[in-house]
Amino acid sequence: MSDIILGIDPGSRSTGYAVLTKEKGQLKALRCDTLTMANMDDHADRLQYIFEKISKIVASNNPTSCAVETPVYGVDPLAMLKLGRAQAAAMLAITDNELPVTEYYPKQVKKSITGNGNASKEQVAFMLKKTVSLPDEKLSNDATDALAIAWCHIMKKDGIQSQNTSGNKRHQNNSNGSWENFVANNPDRIK
Repeated sequence: MSDIILGIDPGSRSTGYAVLTKEKGQLKALRCDTLTMANMDDHADRLQYIFEKISKIVASNNPTSCAVETPVYGVDPLAMLKLGRAQAAAMLAITDNELPVTEYYPKQVKKSITGNGNASKEQVAFMLKKTVSLPDEKLSNDATDALAIAWCHIMKKDGIQSQNTSGNKRHQNNSNGSWENFVANNPDRIK
């Protein structure tokens, strides 16, 4: 049986999703699209829409596991709150279907694909085109991000990861994880 991974890039105005499978060593994107809620004014309606649509996507694609991007920063606290709610609506749709879900930080996704956690969207898209059989249509940025999240998850499951994404969440120069050691080992980075 092949793995089928559902990747989700949550957003309160648009949510990207991708269904990725690996068969006989080949990665193939079965679906890549975006849920668009820009015409919905009520935030609660958008969350309900995300929940219902992700539930249908899960039911129609039967993924073996799911991966969701975790929002990590933003200038506007209200926007971050809405983004977190969109992520929660997607995760609830997944767990309501009794599937495992894993969260990934954006830098972790970029690093797993390009080797650089600060890679541009264009660099990520380029690498995905080289490694995944994609649908013919042009993918939106949100769908491409969702595909990258699914790709990161399937590589992690297969144990194919770059050196610093193999479960070690500490900074590469910070072997025991404390801020004191980070400061002591990186005095040039302290302002």
